Amino acid sequence: MSRIHEALKKAEQERAAMQGGAAQPSFGTPVADAPEFTDSPAGAPASVQPAMPGFGSSFNTDTLLARCAQLEWKPDRSTMLFLNGDDNARGTEEFRTLRSRLYSVREKMPLTKLLVTSALPKEGKSFTASNLAQVMVRQHGRRALLIDADLRAPQLHNMLGTTSDPGLSDYLMGRNDEFSIMQRGPLENLFFIPSGTGVADPAELVGNGRLKLLLQRVEPLFDWIIIDSPPAVPVSDASVLAKACDGVLMVVRSNVTPADAARRARQEFPDQALVGLVLNGTRAEEPYARYYYESYKA
Repeated sequence: MSRIHEALKKAEQERAAMQGGAAQPSFGTPVADAPEFTDSPAGAPASVQPAMPGFGSSFNTDTLLARCAQLEWKPDRSTMLFLNGDDNARGTEEFRTLRSRLYSVREKMPLTKLLVTSALPKEGKSFTASNLAQVMVRQHGRRALLIDADLRAPQLHNMLGTTSDPGLSDYLMGRNDEFSIMQRGPLENLFFIPSGTGVADPAELVGNGRLKLLLQRVEPLFDWIIIDSPPAVPVSDASVLAKACDGVLMVVRSNVTPADAARRARQEFPDQALVGLVLNGTRAEEPYARYYYESYKA
């Protein structure tokens, strides 16, 4: 056993003793096989850092529930359609239809990790991502993870009424492991990773490789992983995030999104990556649903 492994085991035992309980079993990959990260400034000698514990083959649902924080969410009931106690609220049926269409796409291609984006801000991507995650877990036995990867202007924690950190940015910087950034609220089987501590260089952070590692570790535990990203036109984050996902769902706001901006956003992703389009904010009298979905795979 290496010295690093011995040190980690000892620290785990000491932490458990301070909490008055037995040490939790380790579910991490062997330290020798895990990537190492350092916060050393550019040009400075890199110091060896202990690899953070990760999910291993023995990780299961019971462990997820035991290690994931249960918080009291206070959702915005005007926008969180499946957290307001009204299963027939306006818009709920459209999200059920969207869910069905995505399952149809899944029959033709692998689709677990879904990125939700838009061309410009304020088009409804966070609204769509959060309600889509909620409707997914309304089916018995389905488990979904919602991730706020918009590190520039995160909104999901406000919509769900919960804390924003620790979260994704803290994991990407090597400060926290997967367990400590994940939380759950009142809706069974819905898990959430908020954006985390604010950072000055989100584009560099989302491209450092740790997001892909995170998704690889948690994917076996969830039926769906839905990721809210920054808009695709102003910044490059969405195209970087899409490379770690199976597909992209684009949100366009009716009578608001300029056509040229929608085309530019569309060009940020390969044809095979874009699985559909959501038209958000149409008027009730218009001859199509308020949340319209068109499959590019049909």
